Amino acid sequence: MSAVKTADRPARNPRSGMTLVELIVAFTILLVLTSMAVPLARSNVRRLQERQLREALSEIRKAIDKYKDYADSGKLGPPDGVDTFNYPKTLEALVDGVKGAGQGADTKIKFLRRIPLDPMTRTREWGIRSMQDDPKSQGWGGQNVFDVYTKSNGKAADGTPYSEW
Repeated sequence: MSAVKTADRPARNPRSGMTLVELIVAFTILLVLTSMAVPLARSNVRRLQERQLREALSEIRKAIDKYKDYADSGKLGPPDGVDTFNYPKTLEALVDGVKGAGQGADTKIKFLRRIPLDPMTRTREWGIRSMQDDPKSQGWGGQNVFDVYTKSNGKAADGTPYSEW
């Protein structure tokens, strides 16, 4: 028969655990770490939105330029109006497509698959400027689509309004 030694095992204290002071210290450390992480997360979200805004603006502006190049080279049908200066009449015309010159009745040239989402306003509504508008105007003359901008009132980290990007 073998006897079990109880002296090798440390005695368990029925009151072992964390004290109130230890809990307060642990929660304070957790609170400090969380308060440091929130601003960092916000700045990361803001940088992501700014990058998405640059990409969306670039995509639309490239489509407008491509439309203009096609119209200037005679690859598109007759212009929509006299004062369009070979720019699209609406932003939707880039998505809907335009009849090509010398093409069949069913052939349309499309410049965008869809209007990109504005990451700042979370809509597909963009501010539009025509060629005749002031470069910083917030209104659209309606003649053509020369440029686009976000309708957000926010400002970048350097202080420039997003609508001027």
